[in-house]
Amino acid sequence: MKKTNIGTRAIWAGEKDQLAFGATQVPVVHSVSFGYDDMDEWYDVAIGKKEGHIYGRNTNPTVQAFEDKIKDLEEAEAATSFSTGMAAISNTLNTFLYPGDRVVSIKDTYGGTNKIFTEFLPKQHVEVALCETGNHEIIEQEIEKGCKVLYLETPTNPTVKITDLERMAQVGKEKGAIVVVDNTFATPINQRPLHLGADLVIHSATKFLGGHADALGGAVCGAKELVEQIYHYREINGATLDPMAAYLLLRGMKTLKLRIEKQNENAMAVARYLQTVDVVDDVFYPGLEGHTGHDIAKKQMDGFGGMLSFSVKGGVDTVRHLLPKLQFANRAANLGSVETVVGPSRTTSHVECTPEERAAMGIPEGLIRYSAGIEDIEDLINDLEQAFHALPEHLFVNN
Repeated sequence: MKKTNIGTRAIWAGEKDQLAFGATQVPVVHSVSFGYDDMDEWYDVAIGKKEGHIYGRNTNPTVQAFEDKIKDLEEAEAATSFSTGMAAISNTLNTFLYPGDRVVSIKDTYGGTNKIFTEFLPKQHVEVALCETGNHEIIEQEIEKGCKVLYLETPTNPTVKITDLERMAQVGKEKGAIVVVDNTFATPINQRPLHLGADLVIHSATKFLGGHADALGGAVCGAKELVEQIYHYREINGATLDPMAAYLLLRGMKTLKLRIEKQNENAMAVARYLQTVDVVDDVFYPGLEGHTGHDIAKKQMDGFGGMLSFSVKGGVDTVRHLLPKLQFANRAANLGSVETVVGPSRTTSHVECTPEERAAMGIPEGLIRYSAGIEDIEDLINDLEQAFHALPEHLFVNN
């Protein structure tokens, strides 16, 4: 039989083994514990010799269906889940990094991730090297100095910069590093880092995987030996995915391919429109030919994603006037949902950072993050157009 396409797998993968009573949908199993009359069977399940569940902090049937689905979509050996995307990131880093170890990453990671690198890991006496995103030569030089974990995010949040995953993974592995990639923005529909040499792939499932802004969750996929270590850290530290959230994520993932294809299309159209707007200083989207990472994105991605950002003349004052005028966009700290979501990085991706820290990362205070939804593109363009036309001229006339 031919290999099943990813859109079909998004619907069917991981669910059959968890169905019960003839149901066609995975049930939400809220039970905290799972009982056994046979003491030997209970023991075998407890030590992992036999499949099954004993306690909800460890495993759960609904959660397992979610893990099996993302494992299938990323074509990984194993997967484990978390209560949030940041739990997935922090648990993964804490699993493998010990005092005296060295981690190499980029400056443009998500704000919460950046805080782990700049605030928390140094307190644990882990050496952190943050490199200019896209400067592959500098990243390679830092890897050569020693690297336990190479942590990459591409496209980045919020300026959607691109890193050559195949090139970096090869160098990282030659040095013996564990190569970790945050694939939240791309999703397995647009990019599969394991195929490009990564050892582990991380998702904030809250975003595009769930797609409906109603469930928090995270996931890590990759080599079984590594995922089992992360799972052990998580089961003891307790950042467990709730079964109801797992159900909502499963339901959302059934339409993942359809949503991502439409969001890819809408983001490209919005990016091209924004290039024609005088008030806009710059547009950041890897699908644009002028984007510095465009050629690499074309090589390693099947689509350019639903996320873009743009900076405006007049900075924060323009942002304050522009965003409330949008009719078809939620002004919120989220992304990847079926509705368009907008917000400045100063209150979304990098709210944890100071203005000086954001500036050092190349994030102007007038930067707007735009997560394209699945609305009709004509309506999104018209909405942006009317919002720009309503701006007071004094905001940008001298900029």
